[in-house]
Amino acid sequence: MNHFVHERGICESERVGDRTTIWAFAHVLPGAVIGADCNLNDGVFVENDVVIGDRVTLKCGVQIWDGIRLEDDVFVGPNATFTNDRFPRSKQRLAAYPQTVVEHGASIGGNATILPGIRIGSHAMVGAGSVVTRDVPSYAIVAGNPARIIGYADTETIGPIHAAPGSVNHAIADGGFGLIELQHAIDLRGSLSAVEFAAGLPFPPKRMFIVYDVPTRYARGAHAHRACHQFLICVKGSVHAIADDGTKRREYLLDAPDIGLYMQPLTWGTQYAYSPDAVLVVLASHEYDNADYIREYDEFLGIVAGLPSPAPQLH
Repeated sequence: MNHFVHERGICESERVGDRTTIWAFAHVLPGAVIGADCNLNDGVFVENDVVIGDRVTLKCGVQIWDGIRLEDDVFVGPNATFTNDRFPRSKQRLAAYPQTVVEHGASIGGNATILPGIRIGSHAMVGAGSVVTRDVPSYAIVAGNPARIIGYADTETIGPIHAAPGSVNHAIADGGFGLIELQHAIDLRGSLSAVEFAAGLPFPPKRMFIVYDVPTRYARGAHAHRACHQFLICVKGSVHAIADDGTKRREYLLDAPDIGLYMQPLTWGTQYAYSPDAVLVVLASHEYDNADYIREYDEFLGIVAGLPSPAPQLH
């Protein structure tokens, strides 16, 4: 046995990785699978149909029930609560429990509650006391009841975008995404912004769509394209836009109709915190093609890195 179990802890599983520590009053049932270098603090309970990756930390008072999967480097704060049955009854068990997945590098704050069947994306952060009722995108920071996106972790914020007029046309030189200032004219009659499709954009548009009436608590996007270029202009209100090429991640506040965000193919894009009056116009280089979408962040990272398949998940 190359792991440590405190004299007042109980570990019935034989599938526990090297250097994992199980402290006092913790109890691990026989069917559980636990990786290496994990730390299960006092009072942790781990049921049978559970898979825990490497370097996972479970703070005091955490229970990991059947159907829960924690990938590598996950942190779960004290007394965070996982659930696995939306309509529980005493003495009644489900034939199969919904799978809840916390992807690698994600953190869950103390006293947070996670509903069954939820997927929390890689490197996401769930605020203390939050109630998570739907999937959380990778790197998203969520808080509240119900939890909603309030920001993105490990993301550089660009702005304010009007601080240096004429200095934002760096999209192509900046490695495939960035801001482009549009032609605009302002006089006593009002304001006008214009886009010359042939000369003003890095691609010729073939499609346009408009996003509006988005509830503030929801995020849109959360995907990349294999071949399609996009150009985003918030013509009214404001929206926060994330652009991620797999190595750098930046957040832009789009709040003016004379500046747009260009995203080349293989850029992961997410938009959130729409103002109630926000109207986002998107110009696209291709007609709609569902096969052009990459909807899983790990698959996106694998494609960017040239890997033949998405990063493996725990099952």
